[in-house]
Amino acid sequence: MAPPESEGYRPQEGEEFMNPRQLEYFRQKLLNWKEDILKESRETVTHLQTETENHPDLADRASSETDRALELRTRDRQRKLISKIEDAIRRIEDGSYGYCEETGEPITLARLEARPIATLSLEAQERHERRERVHRDD
Repeated sequence: MAPPESEGYRPQEGEEFMNPRQLEYFRQKLLNWKEDILKESRETVTHLQTETENHPDLADRASSETDRALELRTRDRQRKLISKIEDAIRRIEDGSYGYCEETGEPITLARLEARPIATLSLEAQERHERRERVHRDD
């Protein structure tokens, strides 16, 4: 069976929420996203291995070290993102994908389309962020 994405399928609000076709659509979307991140990661490792030249100019060396540190920070963020993608795939498998962890209500398809790793509805996410801001200001 061809993945729903390749058929031009897009989940619609009128469909049964998280029906098998929607679940497969989001599973493929998550797997493709993970593969893209892993591909970029492999390219970074190759680039960092070839970019080990010693720059005689201090400014060039500092620039190179800054670039390297930025790439490594980016890879660390992407490593954490891969973990969230894998968690989302597990939720698809256990039947909890697409439902807010806080309220149990469905997360809108538009939100899942924009952020397929979302675990909170938009309203719950906004409440969470407001609580964080209040506690951060303490």
